[in-house]
Amino acid sequence: MSEEAQENLSAVDLLADLSQAEVKKLEKSCSFKHYSAEEQIIDRQSETKDVFFVIDGNVRVVNYSLSGREITLDDLDAGAYFGELAAIDGRPRSASVMALTDCLVASLPQERFLAVLEKHPKIALKVMRTLTRIVRTATDRIMDLSTLAANNRVQADLLRLARAHMAGKNQAKIAPIPNHSDIASRASTTRETVARVLSDLARHGVVERQKDSLVIHNVQQLSEMVEQVRGD
Repeated sequence: MSEEAQENLSAVDLLADLSQAEVKKLEKSCSFKHYSAEEQIIDRQSETKDVFFVIDGNVRVVNYSLSGREITLDDLDAGAYFGELAAIDGRPRSASVMALTDCLVASLPQERFLAVLEKHPKIALKVMRTLTRIVRTATDRIMDLSTLAANNRVQADLLRLARAHMAGKNQAKIAPIPNHSDIASRASTTRETVARVLSDLARHGVVERQKDSLVIHNVQQLSEMVEQVRGD
C-alpha cells in the first residue's frame, strides 16, 4: 500500500460530483480499515449491507465452486466501489471480495448510500451504468462458457484485457503481466490450457511476453479469432 494513502474519499470516482463539504460529511459516516493481501473483506451470503470504497490498493470480486475452485468476477483498483447490490436490494451478498494487495477500504452504511443516490441523480446514474456494465459482462461470460471451448475462452479473456489496455490502434500492453491462474479462473479452465494458448498465440506473433508486460501485437487478429468461434 502506498505510504501517502489517506483516510478520505477524494479519489472515489463515484463521488466526483459532490462538493468538498459533502464529501467530508460522508467521510464522517465511513469506517476506514486496512486489509492485508489475500485477506477477505466481505463474504458471499453475509447479511451486511454497507457499500465499500477502495481508497488504496486492489481488490478482487470472486465466487467459489462447490469444489472450492475460485472464479474471478472482477478486479477493482483504487477509486472503485463495491457492495452496492446488497445495499440496493437488501439481499445477502452475491459474491466474496478479497484484498489483492495491502489496501485501505472505507465502508459506508446502507442508509447513507441510499440517501446519496436519492439526493444526487448524477451519482445514481453512475451506479446504474456500473450495474449495466456488470449485466453486459455477465451475459457475455455466460455465452462464452456455454458456447466456447476452453482455449477459445482464454482467447476471449485476453481480448477483454487487451481492449481495456489499448496502447495504439491495434496494439495493447497489459501490465502487470496477468498470471496464468488469474486467466484460468476467469475463463473457467486450467493453467495448463492458458499456457498452451499463450504459447500458440506467441508462435503466431499475436502476443509477446516482455519484461514487465504482455503485449498484444494484433488486437484485430485476436478479435477475429474470437468472433469466428462465437459466430459474431
